[in-house]
Amino acid sequence: MRVDYDELKKTVLALTEGETDTVSLMATLACEVHHSDDRFDWTGFYRVVGPELLKIGPYQGGHGCLVIPFTRGVCGAAARSREVQLVADVEAFEGHIACATSTRSELVLPVVNRKGDLLGVFDLDSDLPDAFTPEDADVIAALLATVFAEAA
Repeated sequence: MRVDYDELKKTVLALTEGETDTVSLMATLACEVHHSDDRFDWTGFYRVVGPELLKIGPYQGGHGCLVIPFTRGVCGAAARSREVQLVADVEAFEGHIACATSTRSELVLPVVNRKGDLLGVFDLDSDLPDAFTPEDADVIAALLATVFAEAA
């Protein structure tokens, strides 16, 4: 099953309308995005909890890493640079953290509110190589910007 982004956007916006609590928004997005596409084996958030430090937030799938410094891994790179990380082959990413040995490709997007505060990163992992496209990145980034605009 491939994601229908128009349907996903409608569902997510309906579920999150008026909500500003960051964890509630993260939990809802992790669930809805995870179940929208068979490529998504692990879908979740890492929250900024201190200077240069991410901790696991709401997610769907197997266990994740509990703590990720900004200096390590694909999630750290997305947090540090505030840029989308689209990684076709995690083995080729220097400093990749293997939270799950089955992961072959990854898409990580920074999560920023309207004030410019970095709230965390949204991490999508796939057991398939080269599973994510620039379209996935663009559409999910736009959805995150809308949903987290007013989050604290």
